[in-house]
Amino acid sequence: MLTVDSKSAAISEMGQPGKFKRLIRFVWDCWKLNLAGAMEFRLSFLLTAGMMIVNNVVWIVFWGIYFGRFQVLNGWELQDVMMLWAIAAGGFGTMAAFFGNAMRISNLIATGQLDIYLTQPKPVLLHVLISRMSVSAIGDMLFALLIYIAFGDKSGLGFIKFGLAMVLSTLIFLFFTVIVNCLAFWLGSTEGLSFQLYNALLTFTTYPTSIFRGLGKIVLFTVLPAGFISYLPIGLLREADVPFILGAIGVTLLLCVGGIGVFYGGLRRYASGNMMGLRR
Repeated sequence: MLTVDSKSAAISEMGQPGKFKRLIRFVWDCWKLNLAGAMEFRLSFLLTAGMMIVNNVVWIVFWGIYFGRFQVLNGWELQDVMMLWAIAAGGFGTMAAFFGNAMRISNLIATGQLDIYLTQPKPVLLHVLISRMSVSAIGDMLFALLIYIAFGDKSGLGFIKFGLAMVLSTLIFLFFTVIVNCLAFWLGSTEGLSFQLYNALLTFTTYPTSIFRGLGKIVLFTVLPAGFISYLPIGLLREADVPFILGAIGVTLLLCVGGIGVFYGGLRRYASGNMMGLRR
């Protein structure tokens, strides 16, 4: 059995200015190495990111055709749906590009590969999350930026609101993914279940909340917090719906605290896979 109380170590480390700076440098270096590795085969990198942009554009064309015939969808206009896609794609892309290992946590747990991270003097969860980058996610980030430039409010206030929406979207995606993958600490191999839950969140964030009614809408604001992402174009960007904004921030903070707590709580149950590999 190999376990480490890295949570306390991480808090202690971040409480000291010099060590905190080294931690930030470590994160930055990991991101640079991930990008350098992705750029090693530049044609493959460009094709992968480009195809993700094309995939998203297909859906944008679909919605453009729809709104060409029907001007409003239950109160949603074309600009609202475009910004919905920008927020959903941008939040997912940022999560997968900078914290790409979140989607592999269940596999790391089931196969005993967390040993590699437990041997390093770094916060375990942070180290796990930043150790991998999804190349296609960079295409999602670029797509979100292009949609914002084309359809978003480019005033100072509009930029701040879009930035807040992106932060909330990214954190909801990230820590929901962490939580569902950490089920593997208790249930064993849960890659299939974790992927289905994560994919459900991703899917429902790309549809206007107004098309859902009754139980479906309740699920989107509870079990799958997709509603807190998909309603941002209306409740934050179009108009300041203060109760919704406070609720979205509260749920995001709850997911952050819950995700960290669930990971480190599960880590105490983790059984070593005797993986003696090393990471820089």
